[in-house]
Amino acid sequence: MEFEWDALALLIKWNLGAGMVEPRAYNKATDDELLFWSAQGDRRAFDEIVVRHGSFVLSVASRLIPNFRDAEDIAQDAMVKVWHQADRFNPKRAQFRTWIYQIVVNLCIDSRRRKKPESLPENFDAVDPGAAADEILSNAERDAALVAAIRALPASQQAAMILVYEEGVSGAEAGRILGLSAKAIERLLARARTTLRERLLAQHDKQGE
Repeated sequence: MEFEWDALALLIKWNLGAGMVEPRAYNKATDDELLFWSAQGDRRAFDEIVVRHGSFVLSVASRLIPNFRDAEDIAQDAMVKVWHQADRFNPKRAQFRTWIYQIVVNLCIDSRRRKKPESLPENFDAVDPGAAADEILSNAERDAALVAAIRALPASQQAAMILVYEEGVSGAEAGRILGLSAKAIERLLARARTTLRERLLAQHDKQGE
């Protein structure tokens, strides 16, 4: 990658008198600094990004992709994209974590859309159909069967639910990650809750026959 003179001035600090470049303290640098250095071809800076955020990227991918091996592949693809698109990151427009989140989530959504929707497992254990939607969602982490039901949702609905209900980000922040408005996120969540409830009720009725 070619250096811009103004970027070079920001990157290099000269010791007065010696004229030597100070070594970069990668483990003490901010994420924005590491990404900026990565955009200039600094592999050590990128390696530090992988060390800091690789497990986070894999965690996000594994929540959206049921097959762990596929999730690993997507996590690797996401980090490769971070390397190749480092020069596109603008810290004035987005936080680093939001930017990297957007990359991995969009890769997961694209992967899910290329595959057939998952169906609920035969041994699905439905929760109380009389429970409120928020109560159903609050049990997601503790109930593996419910997680399977959520994974059967359309990719965009599932991504919105994970961002808002599991990660605790705001609707506006989720919208920035998914490239949607806050209102669109609200509609996705509403459709997800409706779909989830319908599937749980249908499974409950099926078990009661």
